[in-house]
Amino acid sequence: MTPLQQAKRLSDGTTVLGFPAGLRWTARHDLSRFRNGYAFSDVCTNAPMRVLANWRHDHLFEDHPDGTQVTDVVDTRVPKAVLDSMFAYRQQQLIEDTALINRLKDLGHVEGLADGTSIYGAQRRLTIAMTGSRGAVGRALSAQLSLAGHEVIQLVRGKVKPGQRLWNPVAPAEDLLDGVDVLVHLAGEPIFGRFNESHKNDIRNSRVEPTRKLAELVAASKTVTTMVSASAIGYYGNDRGEEILVEDSDPGDGFLADVCVEWEKATAPASDAGKRVVTVRTGVVLSGNSGVLPLFKALFSTGLGGFFGDGEFWLSWIAADDLTDIYTHAILDDAYSGPINAVSPHPVLNRGLAQAIGTEMKRPSVMPIPTFGPALLLGKEGARELALADQQVQPEVLANHEHHFRYPTIDTALAHELGREHLWTPEEPA
Repeated sequence: MTPLQQAKRLSDGTTVLGFPAGLRWTARHDLSRFRNGYAFSDVCTNAPMRVLANWRHDHLFEDHPDGTQVTDVVDTRVPKAVLDSMFAYRQQQLIEDTALINRLKDLGHVEGLADGTSIYGAQRRLTIAMTGSRGAVGRALSAQLSLAGHEVIQLVRGKVKPGQRLWNPVAPAEDLLDGVDVLVHLAGEPIFGRFNESHKNDIRNSRVEPTRKLAELVAASKTVTTMVSASAIGYYGNDRGEEILVEDSDPGDGFLADVCVEWEKATAPASDAGKRVVTVRTGVVLSGNSGVLPLFKALFSTGLGGFFGDGEFWLSWIAADDLTDIYTHAILDDAYSGPINAVSPHPVLNRGLAQAIGTEMKRPSVMPIPTFGPALLLGKEGARELALADQQVQPEVLANHEHHFRYPTIDTALAHELGREHLWTPEEPA
């Protein structure tokens, strides 16, 4: 499901969700069943979904010794077994998102608003400008920061809408960051693709110089205190074998390593001006609706899934929700500066990843895939830099800050992202 429209009010608003093949689900909130602070209800109103599902969803909130008990009651023709995985995912998101908010409260960044207009409001509402806000990471991060009570301004290159500012990567306007507290820079040409010269130039040119221009604006800004910029574990090179790689490890060799070094150096104008700068070196992101996991899912669904070559090379990965948590802490916690390895503390061998996906999907995972397979898609250099990269990266900075990972192991991450978690009920221990 893809959110297309968010209800402006719980009492009588309308939410629209997009499904594959152009189908939509329109959920109208029922004013007659709304009780402020205690209950709201939505019904499906659009054909053909309305007739097929006959859907009513009541959301109930009650006082509980441990806080608030949230109960979902659904009356529908849809079989319960079909809904279990969706509500298990929803339940886990609610638990972990609430836990994040509570951790941010401990940092002094979230506090209930006195006027009661929001469940969560920032103790000090920050204005956060963000490039790449419409990508997978940017959308999730924007939602998370908004939940914590902060204002997110999208820096876009096309037609500007309310809440957005026009950003020219080559020559950004001098007033682009007026009134902004934090700049988050996520934009860049997608790395996945065939590594010909044109694609490699696009990767470099979309990162290095635009980052330097933004860093210069941050340096000159009277309001911006922090710049958080994306980077990647490609910094360490593609063939480090059994070497444990942490934030102060030397950079490696190869195209992506060179780009990442230049990319991070481009933030220097901001740090030289005394601004707090964080560079987030991201591992392979596991997300159910973007990146490499949907491709693996398709392969395993047809029985063609397996490991590459001998499968004996390390994959340093991160769950999508853990990545946005890391960005949120980098933005809000002044204790973070410099590079951060955004990876799980438990990297896996390629063979182990294949086995974990096969187990989760109940499909075979023993078929080796020749290494020329990725090379056909990415070219030899692209396959070496991406699909066959051997990096055992550890999040030392996050460990030193006792960072909480939602999904530290590959099995828990895949269960969540592939919609195969267990729905917890009050009758069993959490």
